[in-house]
Amino acid sequence: MSLKGKVWKYGNDVDTDVIIPARYLNTSDPKALASHCMEDIDGTFASNVKSGDIIVAEDNFGCGSSREHAPMAIKAAGVSCIIANTFARIFYRNSINIGLPILECEAAVKGITNGDEVEVDIETGVIKNLTKDETYQAKGFPEFMKDIINAGGLVNYARENWGKK
Repeated sequence: MSLKGKVWKYGNDVDTDVIIPARYLNTSDPKALASHCMEDIDGTFASNVKSGDIIVAEDNFGCGSSREHAPMAIKAAGVSCIIANTFARIFYRNSINIGLPILECEAAVKGITNGDEVEVDIETGVIKNLTKDETYQAKGFPEFMKDIINAGGLVNYARENWGKK
């Protein structure tokens, strides 16, 4: 699966409270969450993000509370993938569980700047910065994680595979 979009770049320790502020946790409606996504770190994000865009961040993306609303808000906003140096482990797992691909790749984070056009091959982990004509290699996902992402999340994967094994 290949994804292509414009980059929104952020720094270190982007926590779940700036991804989706706690004052909006009274809903689990994806569209409502998307309308407030990243507003405490970037007031322009929700109104300007386009379907397919990609977030790139430095260390510890998704730290803070374990709320599932954070990756849900990002995915509902139209973001197709997140690339970071590192992710908070619970955010990483929550993202995979809802079918949001996330890749760790320090070289890509170092080379990509805000606004660059990037293409990501989820199957191989190859990240191409189309703006700068550079290529980076992230770790690919194990097969079972690819299957979960391709199914659109863990619930869909379980529904599709119930009783097959």
